Amino acid sequence: MRLAFCGNDNASAYNISAGVLRNVCFVDALNLVPHVFLLFITFPILFIGWGSQSSKVQIHHNTWLHFPGHNLRWILTFTLLFVHVCEIAEGIVSDTQMKSRHLHLFLPAIMGFVAATVSIVYYHNIETSNFPKLLLALFLYWIMAFVTKTIKLVRYCQDGVPFSQLRFCITGIMVILYGLLMAVEINVIRVRRYVFFMNPQKVKPPEDLQDLGVRFLQPFVNLLSKATYWWMNTLIISAHKKPVDLKAIGKLPIAMRALTNYVCLKEAYEEQKPNRSPSIWLAMYSAFGRPILLSSTFRYLADLLGFAGPLCISGIVKDPSNSYLSSEEFLRNVYVLAVLLFLALILQRTFLQASYYVTTETGINLRGALLAMIYNKILRLSTSNLSMGEMTLGQINNLVAIETNQLMWFLFLCPNLWAMPVQIIMGVILLYNLLGVSALVGAAVIVLLAPIQYFIATKLAEAQKSTLDYSTERLKKTNEILKGIKLLKLYAWEHIFCTSVEETRMKELTSLKTFALHTSLSIFMNAAIPIAAVLATFVTYAYTNDKPLQPAQAFASLSLFHILVTPLFLLSTVVRFAVKAIISVQKLNEFLLSDEIGDDSWRGGDSSVNCVFFSFLENVFVILIIIGQMTMIVGQVGCGKSSLLLAILGEMQTLEGKVHWNILQTLEKDRNRYSVAYAAQKPWLLNATVEENIIFGSPFNKQRYKAVTDACSLQPDIDLLPFGDQTEIGERGINLSGGQRQRICVARALYQNTNIVFLDDPFSALDIHLSDHLMQEGILKFLQEDKRTLVLVTHKLQYLPHADWIIAMKDGMVLREGTLKDIQNKDIELYEHWKTLMNRQDQELEKTTLERKTLRRAMYPRESKSQLEDEDEEEEEEEDEDDNMSTVLRLRTKMPWKTCWRYLTSGGFFLLFLMIFSKLLKHSVIVAIDYWLATWTSMDNANETYHVAVFSILSGAGIVLCLITSLTVEWMGLTAAKNLHHNLLNKIILGPIRFFDMTPLGLILNRFSADTNIIDQHIPPTLESLTRSTLLCLSAIGMISYATPWFLVALVPLGIAFYFIQKYFRVASKDLQELDDSTQLPLLCHFSETAEGLTTIRAFRHEARFKQRMLELTDTNNIAYLFLSAANRWLEVRTDYLGACIVLTAAVTSITEGPNSGFVGLGLLYALTITNYLNWVVRNLADLEVQMGAVKKVHSFLNMESENYDGYLDPSQVPKDWPQEGEIKIENLCVRYENNLKPVLKHVKAYIKPGQKVGICGRTGSGKSSLSLAFFRMVDIFDGRIVIDGIDISKLPLHTLRSRLSIILQDPILFSGSIRFNLDPECKCTDDRLWEALEIAQLKNMVKSLPGGLDAMVTEGGENFSVGQRQLFCLARAFVRKSSILIMDEATASIDMATENILQKVVMTAFADRTVVTIAHRVHTILTADLVIVMKRGNILEYDTPENLLSQEDGIFASFVRADM
Repeated sequence: MRLAFCGNDNASAYNISAGVLRNVCFVDALNLVPHVFLLFITFPILFIGWGSQSSKVQIHHNTWLHFPGHNLRWILTFTLLFVHVCEIAEGIVSDTQMKSRHLHLFLPAIMGFVAATVSIVYYHNIETSNFPKLLLALFLYWIMAFVTKTIKLVRYCQDGVPFSQLRFCITGIMVILYGLLMAVEINVIRVRRYVFFMNPQKVKPPEDLQDLGVRFLQPFVNLLSKATYWWMNTLIISAHKKPVDLKAIGKLPIAMRALTNYVCLKEAYEEQKPNRSPSIWLAMYSAFGRPILLSSTFRYLADLLGFAGPLCISGIVKDPSNSYLSSEEFLRNVYVLAVLLFLALILQRTFLQASYYVTTETGINLRGALLAMIYNKILRLSTSNLSMGEMTLGQINNLVAIETNQLMWFLFLCPNLWAMPVQIIMGVILLYNLLGVSALVGAAVIVLLAPIQYFIATKLAEAQKSTLDYSTERLKKTNEILKGIKLLKLYAWEHIFCTSVEETRMKELTSLKTFALHTSLSIFMNAAIPIAAVLATFVTYAYTNDKPLQPAQAFASLSLFHILVTPLFLLSTVVRFAVKAIISVQKLNEFLLSDEIGDDSWRGGDSSVNCVFFSFLENVFVILIIIGQMTMIVGQVGCGKSSLLLAILGEMQTLEGKVHWNILQTLEKDRNRYSVAYAAQKPWLLNATVEENIIFGSPFNKQRYKAVTDACSLQPDIDLLPFGDQTEIGERGINLSGGQRQRICVARALYQNTNIVFLDDPFSALDIHLSDHLMQEGILKFLQEDKRTLVLVTHKLQYLPHADWIIAMKDGMVLREGTLKDIQNKDIELYEHWKTLMNRQDQELEKTTLERKTLRRAMYPRESKSQLEDEDEEEEEEEDEDDNMSTVLRLRTKMPWKTCWRYLTSGGFFLLFLMIFSKLLKHSVIVAIDYWLATWTSMDNANETYHVAVFSILSGAGIVLCLITSLTVEWMGLTAAKNLHHNLLNKIILGPIRFFDMTPLGLILNRFSADTNIIDQHIPPTLESLTRSTLLCLSAIGMISYATPWFLVALVPLGIAFYFIQKYFRVASKDLQELDDSTQLPLLCHFSETAEGLTTIRAFRHEARFKQRMLELTDTNNIAYLFLSAANRWLEVRTDYLGACIVLTAAVTSITEGPNSGFVGLGLLYALTITNYLNWVVRNLADLEVQMGAVKKVHSFLNMESENYDGYLDPSQVPKDWPQEGEIKIENLCVRYENNLKPVLKHVKAYIKPGQKVGICGRTGSGKSSLSLAFFRMVDIFDGRIVIDGIDISKLPLHTLRSRLSIILQDPILFSGSIRFNLDPECKCTDDRLWEALEIAQLKNMVKSLPGGLDAMVTEGGENFSVGQRQLFCLARAFVRKSSILIMDEATASIDMATENILQKVVMTAFADRTVVTIAHRVHTILTADLVIVMKRGNILEYDTPENLLSQEDGIFASFVRADM
């Protein structure tokens, strides 16, 4: 067949006798002209442009400008392309009807398609280079195309072509489209004036894009890039080369910043105020209504397009093969239907993802705005609200962490609320059209079963809450164990405490079982309801209809059921979130309407404090605070001193009276006039470095900083910290002691350049030396030299002589005020009372040295800790590899299969086998159901009863298997969680003491909290979802390949594309997930920090700085979340498009093969389900990869070596009353902490007789504590031995050895529980024995006075007793254990003289017949010993009675005693 433009089977084709324009072929040729013109003009420009700008792709984005009508132009062009495709199809189909080839039927359409594509590429390039003059070419093209198409349309009208003809419709639509595009072009000329006008308009790119820090480009890119997230490619590909960090994701665009959205929401909220109490719902609607409407529109479009699937299936499966080209006939062509199905899917998915994106962005914007609103409210909260408990810190934290997120999630889901009912109604109508009444039966099954989902969801929430309670309790117990691990090991009590944790864990697991059961029920319902609905429908249809079921009906309705089920299940979730959102809004409203502090504008006005009367303070008084002088406020505890300070700061509710601030203008101008440097009674630190805590936002001045740290004696403490004053302190940093924290707060107040300084009891946590130093250097020197006004609240009356003015208070009233002289003259009684108090020398001891010692102990293992943490991060690679980039890359892209296998096997092999087997069986049965349906509907005269019976049996089996599989997965997950936690706990408890010195407590606790939680609750559902989606995809691919084997060929490129998409996405998603998690914590901390330090922040007038910080933290967290969400959209768009390609190839291959129509339907049905599951496979893989990190971390602890608990002797071989005498021989003892470390004791020899009292002394690091640990085999004895009562201790089982000796440690440790439990956790002793022990420790009367006596409760860490009392409890504990050897390891170091004397006395009397080894902190405690051992660097230097040693003038012991005097 020869090619000819007008065909060569018609002689009149080239006849123009009736006029040129009457010839169809000529008009078609004329239509080619504009397209050729456009290609001719634009190609050179595009090539020159691309040639000169080879870097066009990485175009600098501040030149991104959108010309007017940008989005409309893209939409019109895409519509035009679609119409061109229809025109080409129509032309080709018509051409097949002709005898010879007629090129004019489809060639102009093909050229038009090319030209339209070029036009949009050309436009995009002009737009990015901002050169509008070149748009003239497009303008001319639209005019020419419009004219030629109009000629063609007029020609059709003259020829009387009917409207139903497809060709007429297409031409008409094209005329409209070209006309609209022409209008868009004219509009650009009108606005930009780039031609025909004298002064073209200069345009600047958006402000965000001028700032190179903005990397989130969704709002600025063109429509195609917006719809497909093309701009995300650079980030996702670069994530493969190096991890995504905060720098890579840049700043938020201005429109999405918390501040912008806060202003919108605030205005909408305040607008309602004059008339009625404002509603947050209305404010949300007016601030964020538009994007929600937009998202809902996208959602409706997507849902309507979703129904194209079932309709096209039914069209393709019917398969008529004749074609005349009216529009209706054209739409019956199966190939056309296949292409339409493809386009509908692409569009539907694009709209759906757009809807998701818009709601996500709006939700994030709302959250930012709400956080800013809450924060601003916190800064204005009245302090009495917080102190009176109307608003607790917990409630504020909940508002921030929970309620704002609930509202954000509600926004994410709210388009579903109005989209779902429409979707359900449409679905039911279409089903009714296909199947008649029987469809309603199936729909009824779904609707009736859906409420069960809601019931299950509420049960799930309850189970989760009770699980949370138990896990909190378990964590509390674990935390106590870890804090007191040294004591537990020394007393051999590990198993008792371990059992207690296991008991709580069992309760937690019971609650987790309920949770797992409901989860599996929920999964079962999701899978079983569609099967049940289909079964009910088809069985009803078979028995009520005369006509047999057709494949077209069957598969279209199956597809519809799949569509219907989703909204019905989601509905229960959405309803739950809506209920939660309503509650959250109520809580927010209460909070936003709570009391605020008054306006403190008076602080700037006319420091006299005049007649003030407060709600706290009982009486009227006038007090005076004089500028530039020191005023001291004294009085008993609770007499209102602090309240007075707060009142002056405007933090109290004033009932009557006024505070006048009369700040003289003569003061130096550079001082911050109205801020007050305030150090509260309870020290408040920021989560920041020491330096940031002290300078607190003021400019850094080295000299001043040094003066302040010296005045507060902070330098020695700073030197102990690992990074000096750049060390993070605060909640998330290093824990400092009370005194250290207080000194930092005082330093902050001194450093600020303010006129007025308020110090509230700054000496309370300091010992006498430090107090004096602070008074002299800090207050008298530093502050007075600066002529600053100081108000000092204190209990230390010895400082009264320094005061310029004294205010004495009692019961909320001013008792006396004046100078010390005035009071001495007027109130002699008061003065005398003060005098006796002043002379009473402080009994407080070297508190500071102790605090520093504790800090040093916390710090010394830091170096080795860091190694441990590094090891924790890295994968244990089998082979030693060079640490080059490729290795890192391979690790980043590799799935942790090894860890997955470890996890799966920790649930037991039987369960693993059961899970795999039941999963495979279930999916086989589900495929069998559909296969049976295909065979049944394809038969012309099928035996109804037989087919229905088999169908029912298969469906029943499918439903049962759904239940079994969902239960086995959850059951396996539970068993794995149980085993992993059990192993972890036992491993940790039996670990060597060195491990606890080396590993930060927080790191170990994390394994028990966050990681265990992931293993308990998150891995099982992810695993379930992953296996389900993967098996569904695989069975779908198998089914399509079975129906049409050619499909396998097309699958190869699609598979490769899918592999790369998932590979790149997983890496980026993991990084972004981590960024989102890591940026959340600082934000939450900042909120709780602010609420705790409100008074300080307001006194300093630093509200603005803190607000700014909050906005920065919120934006950082939001940008991480936005990118994560955009990455998810990036993935879903790509997997959805792949799914659409699968559908297209499946449709086309099945049509060309043209086999049994039942199987065509089956193949298409499965192809359609793939689109839903592909992205779930990838998302679940990515989630599982992150979650397996938890298993890996737990496993890294399981490989740790335990202490060797077995001895050579059997416990039964050791005498019951060993050691009876208490004789100790130390023979040539060498000890080290680990076999790779230097020895700490070298060849130590000593002999201790039974009942002897021995003192061991020496400087820090001399090895005295190591010797005490050697008795308990807590350290590695690698040479020599210790023999106690004739038995070498290295031969004993550890438990036996440790349970027969007693020790009192330096830090007194008590556990939460009863006093009885603390003295005797093993419950071996009688009450009389316990009372005797308490009497010896002089605690009997105190315990008797407590409610419950021996059963009185001890709070965590024994906080409800003083340090001295705690140490005496430890003494009683040692007495209760009747062992003949007692070791006291610096037991008196942290207690006062009185308690120390009690201890000494008890040791002499109650322990008279026992051997006591005392390791001395202060030498005078061992002067009464029978034997003294002096150690240095692991060797014994002196060994004799104290009298003999003291007689040696130049001896070390004698020098120690002289120094200690």
